[in-house]
Amino acid sequence: MTNAAAATSRLLAYARVSTDEQATTGVSLSAQRERIESYVRLYGGELIDVVVDAGVSAKTLRRPGLERLLQQLDEGEADGVVVAKLDRLTRSVRDLGDLVEKYFAEGRFVLLSVGEQIDTRSAGGRLVLNLLASVSQWERETIGERTKVALQHLQAQGAHIGVAAHAG
Repeated sequence: MTNAAAATSRLLAYARVSTDEQATTGVSLSAQRERIESYVRLYGGELIDVVVDAGVSAKTLRRPGLERLLQQLDEGEADGVVVAKLDRLTRSVRDLGDLVEKYFAEGRFVLLSVGEQIDTRSAGGRLVLNLLASVSQWERETIGERTKVALQHLQAQGAHIGVAAHAG
């Protein structure tokens, strides 16, 4: 939020962590919320709601909290969304493109990212958003490739690879 229009922005915050462990024992959700609230206070916006997806991957947009947040936008409850970091919203270039096209293009709603200082109300903000989404997707794919190689190496060494079933 970099201009006077920010003072009148009604915003929805979105926070997410990937694992149940992070959701129950980590400080990430509270840290995200604190960062977002400070940002909104600093620039004079109005925080309408904080929507959380705890223990949910960003591999898909089918997340209960995100779906509720998008519905709130569709219903006109807010002017935009603020996230602590872009990767909390999505790590997929395709999904980000879909969100931008449907919600954040042509000034329909604003997307703000605290960590990357993204504001989609400007062409520069939209450019940075797209560049960072590409880097985020590359990072996710690289982690997947490394994991695959490590598992193949372990299998070649005779290690048993699989999910342990537990009684219950």
